Amino acid sequence: MQIQRSHLFTWGIKKIGLIIILLVFVEPVYAHVNADELEKLLKSNTYFVYLLQGFLHIIPLGFDHILFVLSLFLLSPKLKPMLWQATTFTIAHSFTLGLTMYHLISPPVKIVEPLIALSILIVALENIFSPKLRPARLGIVFIFGLIHGLGFANALNNIGLPKNDYFSCLILFNLGVELGQITIILLAYFFLAKWFSNKSYYRKIIVIPLSILIAGISFFWFFERLFL
Repeated sequence: MQIQRSHLFTWGIKKIGLIIILLVFVEPVYAHVNADELEKLLKSNTYFVYLLQGFLHIIPLGFDHILFVLSLFLLSPKLKPMLWQATTFTIAHSFTLGLTMYHLISPPVKIVEPLIALSILIVALENIFSPKLRPARLGIVFIFGLIHGLGFANALNNIGLPKNDYFSCLILFNLGVELGQITIILLAYFFLAKWFSNKSYYRKIIVIPLSILIAGISFFWFFERLFL
Protein backbone atom coordinates (compact mmCIF):
# COMPACT_ATOMS: atom_id res chain seq x y z
CA MET A 1 0.00 0.00 0.00
CA GLN A 2 2.84 2.37 0.90
CA ILE A 3 4.55 1.66 -2.45
CA GLN A 4 1.31 2.34 -4.33
CA ARG A 5 0.87 5.68 -2.57
CA SER A 6 4.45 6.62 -3.37
CA HIS A 7 3.94 5.83 -7.06
CA LEU A 8 0.65 7.75 -7.07
CA PHE A 9 2.29 10.76 -5.45
CA THR A 10 5.22 10.75 -7.90
CA TRP A 11 2.80 10.43 -10.82
CA GLY A 12 0.78 13.41 -9.56
CA ILE A 13 3.84 15.66 -9.22
CA LYS A 14 5.00 14.74 -12.73
CA LYS A 15 1.56 15.52 -14.14
CA ILE A 16 1.45 18.93 -12.43
CA GLY A 17 4.90 19.79 -13.76
CA LEU A 18 4.01 18.68 -17.28
CA ILE A 19 0.81 20.75 -17.31
CA ILE A 20 2.68 23.85 -16.13
CA ILE A 21 5.38 23.45 -18.80
CA LEU A 22 2.83 22.94 -21.57
CA LEU A 23 0.79 25.98 -20.58
CA VAL A 24 3.84 28.26 -20.64
CA PHE A 25 4.39 27.74 -24.33
CA VAL A 26 0.77 27.78 -25.41
CA GLU A 27 -0.83 31.10 -26.31
CA PRO A 28 -4.47 31.15 -25.21
CA VAL A 29 -6.88 31.42 -28.11
CA TYR A 30 -9.11 34.16 -26.86
CA ALA A 31 -10.59 37.34 -28.31
CA HIS A 32 -11.89 40.16 -26.14
CA VAL A 33 -14.88 42.13 -27.23
CA ASN A 34 -15.11 45.83 -26.49
CA ALA A 35 -17.47 47.48 -24.02
CA ASP A 36 -20.01 48.67 -26.63
CA GLU A 37 -20.31 45.17 -28.08
CA LEU A 38 -20.82 43.72 -24.63
CA GLU A 39 -23.67 46.13 -23.95
CA LYS A 40 -25.22 45.53 -27.34
CA LEU A 41 -25.04 41.73 -27.23
CA LEU A 42 -25.89 41.23 -23.58
CA LYS A 43 -27.59 44.39 -22.37
CA SER A 44 -29.36 42.77 -19.44
CA ASN A 45 -26.32 40.65 -18.50
CA THR A 46 -23.52 43.24 -18.62
CA TYR A 47 -22.64 42.79 -14.95
CA PHE A 48 -22.33 39.05 -15.35
CA VAL A 49 -20.15 39.50 -18.43
CA TYR A 50 -17.64 41.64 -16.54
CA LEU A 51 -17.67 39.22 -13.62
CA LEU A 52 -16.92 36.44 -16.09
CA GLN A 53 -14.21 38.50 -17.81
CA GLY A 54 -12.46 38.97 -14.46
CA PHE A 55 -12.64 35.25 -13.70
CA LEU A 56 -11.38 34.30 -17.18
CA HIS A 57 -8.45 36.64 -16.78
CA ILE A 58 -7.28 34.30 -14.02
CA ILE A 59 -8.62 30.95 -15.26
CA PRO A 60 -7.50 30.02 -17.86
CA LEU A 61 -5.84 33.17 -19.30
CA GLY A 62 -3.86 34.48 -16.33
CA PHE A 63 -1.22 31.78 -16.05
CA ASP A 64 1.29 34.23 -14.57
CA HIS A 65 -1.20 35.24 -11.87
CA ILE A 66 -1.99 31.56 -11.23
CA LEU A 67 1.69 30.83 -10.62
CA PHE A 68 1.96 33.83 -8.30
CA VAL A 69 -0.98 32.66 -6.17
CA LEU A 70 0.40 29.11 -6.12
CA SER A 71 3.77 30.44 -5.00
CA LEU A 72 2.10 32.26 -2.12
CA PHE A 73 0.23 29.09 -1.21
CA LEU A 74 3.13 26.63 -1.33
CA LEU A 75 5.29 27.92 1.51
CA SER A 76 2.52 27.90 4.10
CA PRO A 77 -0.68 26.20 2.93
CA LYS A 78 -2.45 26.75 6.24
CA LEU A 79 -5.67 28.74 6.01
CA LYS A 80 -4.86 31.73 8.24
CA PRO A 81 -1.52 32.74 6.63
CA MET A 82 -3.00 32.24 3.18
CA LEU A 83 -5.99 34.43 4.03
CA TRP A 84 -3.72 37.21 5.25
CA GLN A 85 -1.66 37.06 2.08
CA ALA A 86 -4.72 36.86 -0.17
CA THR A 87 -6.36 39.82 1.59
CA THR A 88 -3.19 41.91 1.33
CA PHE A 89 -2.82 41.04 -2.34
CA THR A 90 -6.48 41.93 -3.01
CA ILE A 91 -6.25 45.33 -1.33
CA ALA A 92 -3.09 46.18 -3.25
CA HIS A 93 -4.20 45.13 -6.72
CA SER A 94 -7.65 46.69 -6.27
CA PHE A 95 -5.96 50.01 -5.48
CA THR A 96 -3.80 50.17 -8.62
CA LEU A 97 -6.55 48.70 -10.79
CA GLY A 98 -8.86 51.55 -9.75
CA LEU A 99 -6.22 54.25 -10.15
CA THR A 100 -5.34 53.04 -13.63
CA MET A 101 -8.92 52.68 -14.84
CA TYR A 102 -9.69 56.24 -13.68
CA HIS A 103 -6.57 57.42 -15.54
CA LEU A 104 -4.80 58.70 -12.43
CA ILE A 105 -1.75 56.63 -13.32
CA SER A 106 -0.69 55.18 -16.67
CA PRO A 107 2.21 52.72 -16.38
CA PRO A 108 3.60 51.30 -19.65
CA VAL A 109 2.85 47.64 -20.35
CA LYS A 110 6.49 47.02 -21.32
CA ILE A 111 7.48 47.75 -17.73
CA VAL A 112 4.51 46.16 -15.94
CA GLU A 113 4.68 42.73 -17.60
CA PRO A 114 8.38 42.05 -16.83
CA LEU A 115 7.78 43.21 -13.24
CA ILE A 116 4.93 40.73 -12.87
CA ALA A 117 7.26 37.94 -14.00
CA LEU A 118 9.93 39.21 -11.61
CA SER A 119 7.46 39.18 -8.71
CA ILE A 120 6.70 35.50 -9.35
CA LEU A 121 10.41 34.72 -9.50
CA ILE A 122 11.15 36.45 -6.19
CA VAL A 123 8.32 34.69 -4.31
CA ALA A 124 9.34 31.32 -5.78
CA LEU A 125 12.96 31.87 -4.74
CA GLU A 126 11.84 32.80 -1.24
CA ASN A 127 9.95 29.51 -1.07
CA ILE A 128 13.15 27.68 -1.99
CA PHE A 129 15.51 29.41 0.42
CA SER A 130 13.19 30.23 3.33
CA PRO A 131 12.06 27.27 5.48
CA LYS A 132 9.13 29.19 6.95
CA LEU A 133 6.84 32.13 6.33
CA ARG A 134 8.33 35.43 7.50
CA PRO A 135 6.37 38.52 8.64
CA ALA A 136 8.00 40.56 5.86
CA ARG A 137 6.14 38.39 3.35
CA LEU A 138 3.01 40.55 3.72
CA GLY A 139 4.93 43.66 2.72
CA ILE A 140 6.32 41.87 -0.31
CA VAL A 141 2.85 40.60 -1.25
CA PHE A 142 1.44 44.13 -0.98
CA ILE A 143 4.10 45.62 -3.27
CA PHE A 144 3.66 42.84 -5.80
CA GLY A 145 -0.11 43.16 -5.54
CA LEU A 146 0.23 46.77 -6.69
CA ILE A 147 2.15 45.55 -9.74
CA HIS A 148 -0.35 42.80 -10.55
CA GLY A 149 -3.17 45.34 -10.30
CA LEU A 150 -1.53 47.23 -13.16
CA GLY A 151 -1.59 44.01 -15.17
CA PHE A 152 -5.30 43.52 -14.45
CA ALA A 153 -5.88 47.10 -15.58
CA ASN A 154 -4.11 46.44 -18.89
CA ALA A 155 -6.43 43.49 -19.51
CA LEU A 156 -9.51 45.51 -18.59
CA ASN A 157 -8.40 48.39 -20.83
CA ASN A 158 -8.43 45.97 -23.75
CA ILE A 159 -12.08 45.25 -23.02
CA GLY A 160 -13.18 48.72 -21.99
CA LEU A 161 -15.87 49.72 -19.54
CA PRO A 162 -19.39 50.95 -20.40
CA LYS A 163 -19.81 54.64 -19.58
CA ASN A 164 -23.17 54.19 -17.88
CA ASP A 165 -21.95 51.47 -15.50
CA TYR A 166 -18.26 52.26 -15.28
CA PHE A 167 -17.79 51.82 -11.53
CA SER A 168 -20.13 48.84 -11.17
CA CYS A 169 -18.46 46.92 -13.99
CA LEU A 170 -15.02 47.75 -12.59
CA ILE A 171 -16.07 46.25 -9.24
CA LEU A 172 -17.56 43.19 -10.96
CA PHE A 173 -14.40 42.60 -12.97
CA ASN A 174 -12.34 42.82 -9.80
CA LEU A 175 -14.71 40.43 -8.05
CA GLY A 176 -14.31 37.99 -10.94
CA VAL A 177 -10.55 38.17 -10.46
CA GLU A 178 -11.02 37.37 -6.76
CA LEU A 179 -13.22 34.39 -7.56
CA GLY A 180 -10.54 33.10 -9.90
CA GLN A 181 -7.87 33.44 -7.23
CA ILE A 182 -10.05 31.75 -4.62
CA THR A 183 -10.63 28.89 -7.05
CA ILE A 184 -6.87 28.44 -7.46
CA ILE A 185 -6.38 28.41 -3.68
CA LEU A 186 -9.15 25.85 -3.18
CA LEU A 187 -7.79 23.61 -5.93
CA ALA A 188 -4.29 23.82 -4.46
CA TYR A 189 -5.68 22.95 -1.05
CA PHE A 190 -7.68 19.93 -2.18
CA PHE A 191 -5.01 18.56 -4.52
CA LEU A 192 -1.91 19.31 -2.42
CA ALA A 193 -2.31 20.69 1.09
CA LYS A 194 -5.11 18.41 2.25
CA TRP A 195 -3.08 15.29 1.50
CA PHE A 196 0.54 16.30 1.87
CA SER A 197 1.02 19.50 3.93
CA ASN A 198 1.41 17.56 7.19
CA LYS A 199 3.88 15.09 5.73
CA SER A 200 7.54 15.34 6.64
CA TYR A 201 8.49 15.38 2.96
CA TYR A 202 6.10 18.22 2.00
CA ARG A 203 8.81 20.88 1.70
CA LYS A 204 11.43 18.62 0.14
CA ILE A 205 9.21 16.85 -2.38
CA ILE A 206 6.54 19.46 -3.16
CA VAL A 207 7.48 23.03 -2.16
CA ILE A 208 11.05 23.10 -3.44
CA PRO A 209 10.58 21.20 -6.76
CA LEU A 210 7.44 23.14 -7.73
CA SER A 211 9.03 26.44 -6.67
CA ILE A 212 12.12 25.66 -8.78
CA LEU A 213 9.85 24.96 -11.75
CA ILE A 214 7.90 28.20 -11.19
CA ALA A 215 11.14 30.16 -10.75
CA GLY A 216 12.46 28.78 -14.05
CA ILE A 217 9.28 29.71 -15.89
CA SER A 218 9.14 33.23 -14.44
CA PHE A 219 12.85 33.74 -15.19
CA PHE A 220 12.15 32.86 -18.83
CA TRP A 221 9.10 35.17 -18.87
CA PHE A 222 11.07 38.06 -17.39
CA PHE A 223 13.65 38.12 -20.19
CA GLU A 224 11.07 37.33 -22.84
CA ARG A 225 8.89 40.25 -21.79
CA LEU A 226 11.83 42.54 -21.25
CA PHE A 227 13.45 42.10 -24.65
CA LEU A 228 10.74 40.77 -26.99
